[in-house]
Amino acid sequence: MTERKKLVLVGNGMAGVRSIEHLLKLAPDAYDITIIGSEPHPNYNRIMLSHVLAGTAGIDDIVINDWNWYKENNINLITGQTVTKVDVEQRKVITDAGVEVGYDNVILAMGSNPFMPPIPGSDKEGVIAFRNIEDCETMFAAAKSYKKAAVIGGGLLGLEAARGLLDLGMDVTVIHRNPILMNAQLDEPAGRMLQRELEAQGMKFMLSAQTTKMVGGDRVEGLEFKDGSELQTDLVVMAVGIRPNVKLAQDSGIEANQGVVVDDFMQTSAPGVYAVGECIEHRGVSYGLVAPLYDQGAVLAKRLAGVETAGYTGSITSTKLKVSGVDVFSAGVFLEKPGMKALRIQDDLGGTYKKIVIENGKLIGAVLFGDISDGTELFSYIKKGESIEGREKELLLGVSADALGGKGSSTSKFESMPDDEIVCGCNGVTKAMITDAIKNKGCNTLSAIKGCTKAAGSCGGCKSDVEGLLKVYAGDALGEPVKEGICGCTTLSRDEIVAEVSRMGLKTVKEVMNVLEWKEPEGCSKCRPALNYYLGMLFPEEYVDEKESKITNERFHANIQKDGTFSVVPRIYGGVTSPSDLKKIAEVAEKFEVPLVKFTGGQRIDLLGVKKEDLPKMWEELDMPSGHAYGKTLRTVKTCVGNTFCRFGTQDAMGMGIKLEKAFERMTAPAKVKLAVSGCPRNCAEATIKDLGLVAIDGGWELHVGGNGGVHVRATDLLCVVKTEEEVMEWSYAYLQYYRENGNWNERTSTWVERVGLDSIKAALEKQEDRLALKQRLETAIGVTVDPWKEIIEKDDLRKNFEQLSGAQPVRG
Repeated sequence: MTERKKLVLVGNGMAGVRSIEHLLKLAPDAYDITIIGSEPHPNYNRIMLSHVLAGTAGIDDIVINDWNWYKENNINLITGQTVTKVDVEQRKVITDAGVEVGYDNVILAMGSNPFMPPIPGSDKEGVIAFRNIEDCETMFAAAKSYKKAAVIGGGLLGLEAARGLLDLGMDVTVIHRNPILMNAQLDEPAGRMLQRELEAQGMKFMLSAQTTKMVGGDRVEGLEFKDGSELQTDLVVMAVGIRPNVKLAQDSGIEANQGVVVDDFMQTSAPGVYAVGECIEHRGVSYGLVAPLYDQGAVLAKRLAGVETAGYTGSITSTKLKVSGVDVFSAGVFLEKPGMKALRIQDDLGGTYKKIVIENGKLIGAVLFGDISDGTELFSYIKKGESIEGREKELLLGVSADALGGKGSSTSKFESMPDDEIVCGCNGVTKAMITDAIKNKGCNTLSAIKGCTKAAGSCGGCKSDVEGLLKVYAGDALGEPVKEGICGCTTLSRDEIVAEVSRMGLKTVKEVMNVLEWKEPEGCSKCRPALNYYLGMLFPEEYVDEKESKITNERFHANIQKDGTFSVVPRIYGGVTSPSDLKKIAEVAEKFEVPLVKFTGGQRIDLLGVKKEDLPKMWEELDMPSGHAYGKTLRTVKTCVGNTFCRFGTQDAMGMGIKLEKAFERMTAPAKVKLAVSGCPRNCAEATIKDLGLVAIDGGWELHVGGNGGVHVRATDLLCVVKTEEEVMEWSYAYLQYYRENGNWNERTSTWVERVGLDSIKAALEKQEDRLALKQRLETAIGVTVDPWKEIIEKDDLRKNFEQLSGAQPVRG
């Protein structure tokens, strides 16, 4: 047995401990690990300190790895001690308490120190930084006894501190040397918009101000400025930036400039000594954002584990954050220089701003304020470095350059749109059909257009275009918006219907339509399936599914084709099958003379051209669960081969995919649901355009939500990162049930996430007890369902039961 080496991590922060997490995944038995931290806390998320200060999170909420984690991984944790020297000759580290720990390899991850400008009086009581838990506790105490606070620094850190102090009830003034807030991320227009928003929240500002002195006795009582002005204050928070912590390296004879100098594999100038995080300098650059630090940690872990890896070559950074409730995005070069061009659009009324910077035909930078939905796409263009010539206005405005007609207004877009251009792809409605309805049929509202042409009546993706055409062509005759219900049969919304059904205990579709005074007593193809779903969701153990309220495909458990035949898709869990199942499918396809057998994009086999009368017997002979390729339910769980075969895989993607598919295969939902599991960030299973996608990372899983690869492509949002499969299942159950309970009928998760907001979803799933309650409700709902074809196959007279199932007039859809 190979003897375990000794590894010491100096610093118990985010970058260093993330490196250890990677290492434990790659080589769990290679090292005896000691971690030494200066603070008396386990590893915590420093970025979340502003939430602690604001009162939206407690100390326990921001802990990344608790005390048990160190014990479970046999890590010797030393807290409350600072390493003062690395003896590179004797290979040991020495702490300020005199403790000596030997090493074969050591990682320096001391992070950074808050920069404290040498202002006279800055040593007074009440002058603090904003860098750790102790600083938060000092602010909590100050807010109980004092009323006025000053924050020196108008960057992100300073504004977060100021917001927290406001929430603690203090009168807060932010002092900033630059005339623009967050000048490291924002240009002047965006900075001014941010200032106006924060002033409306109660924050005060002194810009272009230079503090020259802090006055008072033992405790600070005020500030003096270069222009002679003064400010009374009881607390001063210094938030003017950070500096890499290099003192330990310098005292130990290890090369350091602005940071500890490292090569592409995080090796310092001393043998066996590595460094990672905010304390380092790589190719002359130091990083203060989390993403680059985690990239460094991954490289270092592989190096220490003896795994072949490419070196770290640096990072293009972006900042996407919420400052005091305002969304901000910044990436690349956002201040144009000679030779660069900038395009910008500013909406003071809507509170949004967008700017892109171009050089030599390539996008090199962007700033977004208020609406940052385009941030991911723009950052992708910046990183790829490809030409965007001819598409500059499209990227800025979200419409094609041709549609702008050179006028730069939304009106010109609709006026120059060809009459035969299809506006509503779902229903094939052209511009000419919509303008005819407006001009000649008196349709002057969105609701009227829907009723007359069906435009915007299905997925809703063309709603903004229809509204734009209304504004242009209805002119002064434009009608007032009419309250719309889930369909034309009612003015009640989804939430109103669900609330009334719950309150009155209504148990059938007919009862709902009668009691809630439907305009059409029999309902329509939109509301009947919706009501059927809502009743089943609310009362899973009591409600009897009404077959007559299902759409055609769900009634026949197959997809009807344009020639009247059907497509049959048996379930193939995670895209993994067996020779016996393949043989069975082939034999059934031959027996029933199936014209076409096709592999689908969801890693399944589709039998196309099946006659309706053959469906019952065909399902009986297949004796396989339905793949529900027709229903508003789980469709597929696409997987890659993961670490079972792929050299890049970090987790068992196939096993995880099968586990998810078996858990949710009979789950009903407001709309179809597609899942995917990728075994590594290369994302071969395309998990980031699914309703729920898992991406494996070293030591855990990323859960992505709200993606769509259809007509309106949408990349997912990151819901959370978890470490175990049990956590994956807990969060997946909770997320899907929350969607089931709150999504509108026919509303895909991509639309739902945008409508309700990712933050509200995260808040609803934040507490484990809430997640477990949601999980229990979904398990109950799934537990009372069986595969629909088993209900038919298990009866004696298959043909009779099939005719009974399909005899009533189907709902078309």
